[in-house]
Amino acid sequence: MILLVVGADRVDAGKTTFSTGLLYRTGAVGYKPRAGNDFWFDHDDCLRAITDGRLYGKDAARLSSADGRGRPPEELNPVHRLWQPTPGGGNGLLGRTDREFVVDRIGRSDDEPLFVRNATADVPDAVADALPLEDAISVDTVEEFNALAEREYVPTFERLANEIERADVAVVESYSDIALPLASVDPASIAAVAAVEPGRVRIYSGDRYCRACEIARSSPKDGVLEKRVAHVLDYLDPLDVLHLPALSSDGRADPERIALAYGEAYDALLESAGQV
Repeated sequence: MILLVVGADRVDAGKTTFSTGLLYRTGAVGYKPRAGNDFWFDHDDCLRAITDGRLYGKDAARLSSADGRGRPPEELNPVHRLWQPTPGGGNGLLGRTDREFVVDRIGRSDDEPLFVRNATADVPDAVADALPLEDAISVDTVEEFNALAEREYVPTFERLANEIERADVAVVESYSDIALPLASVDPASIAAVAAVEPGRVRIYSGDRYCRACEIARSSPKDGVLEKRVAHVLDYLDPLDVLHLPALSSDGRADPERIALAYGEAYDALLESAGQV
């Protein structure tokens, strides 16, 4: 059974805070199939990871800590992207006007990670010095990236989807405001969906949410067409809408306190999944 957490707001929706409390409440296994951070805006987090020759973000680290299984962040987050701003504007390799992708990491802790480098971007010296990019695959067109995605990214996500579907209960957190982080997951395994945004969460049944994903319009993103949460929710009425109280930084860092503060929302989500 999968409990899917998506963001109804593109920036700082509160997905990870909601997910960590849900992991504490349910004892589920946590996953964030795709993640990313920015070399400028998340500089400390980037340095913390690359100092060890690794590439991961704080969201995956928080989820890993919250589910209590001692897994490194890469184990629940097989694809991580490092971005950097493009102050001069213009379209980058994957069509973004405000930032460009620098490096992707593909692989989990039990794999030798594969790095993918954007050949049209200047890799920061700190990143180039810390990561083994001499063996990285370089891409400089969207066509090259999409071919690589079929060859390397898609099989990685398919293996992860099989693992998630075998879990008794899995909490899967999406990225940005993307409606489905794993296209290869069987929709029938998604029991309930929480669409989180600052101050509230909307609860949906998994089957109706997945049907809405099929008919919602797509948006170009990351070299492929993906569905955004807002476009999907246009086709749905929520089963419930609940208030999420603001939490201090200490509160957001403590899954037990989150579970207490968001208890009513978790009750509604689990009831919609048939677990209450």
